[in-house]
Amino acid sequence: MEEVRIPKHVGIILDGNRRWAKKSGLDTLKGHQKGSEVFKEISLHLFDKGVEFVSGYIFSTENWQRKAEEVDYLMRLVIKAVEMHLDEYHKKGIKIKILGTRENLKPNILKAIERTESKTAENTNGTLALCFNYGGHQEVVDAVNSANTYGEFTEKIIKDNLYASEVPNIDLLVRTSGEQRLSGFMMWRAQYAELFFEQKLWPEVTVDDSDMWLDEYNNRNRRFGG
Repeated sequence: MEEVRIPKHVGIILDGNRRWAKKSGLDTLKGHQKGSEVFKEISLHLFDKGVEFVSGYIFSTENWQRKAEEVDYLMRLVIKAVEMHLDEYHKKGIKIKILGTRENLKPNILKAIERTESKTAENTNGTLALCFNYGGHQEVVDAVNSANTYGEFTEKIIKDNLYASEVPNIDLLVRTSGEQRLSGFMMWRAQYAELFFEQKLWPEVTVDDSDMWLDEYNNRNRRFGG
């Protein structure tokens, strides 16, 4: 019997929350709330299937350009969602890492990040990487600035100074809502990611859909340029 290949790292660009809310006749903010609930369900399912790292694009540095009301809600939602689901992830042995710049974040957000990462730091059953206040270019710039080397920069030096450098390259990268672009998501780690563009809006995604992503990955032939 042929062995089933499970991706070590699944990255997800959670797109379509606002469109789902509009389609459903709901306030935009309700779309983000529903999206956070779906992300918890999908991420835990992926861990149960054997995925070791699940990353999600939660809030990009470009999202600051949205209306102040929406930005404020997203910030509060992150704290609420993390604190509401933290114990569940912790009981399952999932480590949580927040990837992104800490600039412009309020003290209560920073405390929530510190509390979450500290509580789950010793967990070993999987890692949830939340890209929050994250930009792909900014990550590389911050890595170079953190390297503090007077010698020649190498790929290893940059890799070792990425946010949460223990998070490996993406094996399977999924974007929902039918959009077919990466929007700067984990640019360094996505070099040889298998791409899957899901037509459903993020709040419509089910665990059956995520199983289909894994099946698609298993059927692909990864050559890494060879």
